[in-house]
Amino acid sequence: MQWSHLAAIIDWHSKKILSWKLSNIMDISLTTSVLKEALGLYPKPEIFNTDQGSQYTAKEHVNILKNHDIKISMDGVGRAIDNICIERFWRTIKYEEIYLNEYKSIKQLRKAIEIFMKKYNKRQLHSTLDYQTPNEVYYQAENNLDAEKGKLIPLVS
Repeated sequence: MQWSHLAAIIDWHSKKILSWKLSNIMDISLTTSVLKEALGLYPKPEIFNTDQGSQYTAKEHVNILKNHDIKISMDGVGRAIDNICIERFWRTIKYEEIYLNEYKSIKQLRKAIEIFMKKYNKRQLHSTLDYQTPNEVYYQAENNLDAEKGKLIPLVS
């Protein structure tokens, strides 16, 4: 099977994967489509953090964030630890799914990732979340809506 690229958006507070896509190329359309999907499904975050990859520094990606009044935060060059939430997730999906299986096609890989994402959000217990799942923490926070602003208080991507 050819190389594949997975892009995902994670909520820092709950560790919930809000949106993801798999593609055979890593380009601006992959990252902007994931971002647009997350913004269409969930309340906007105050801050959006990424690395300094060209797809995230591209004008189209940055403009989506600016048009939604979302503050932009980017990791220091070569500092993956700055975005530890998503880096930890990448490790989890690789060691609990990707490295354990062989995929004959991108279609088969996409289905396996879809199943993993659902399981991760619904069942993956996190010690940093007092052994709750991402969905439990996310939806608890959603119930704490700031009525005046109409958005989640703790949501940061």
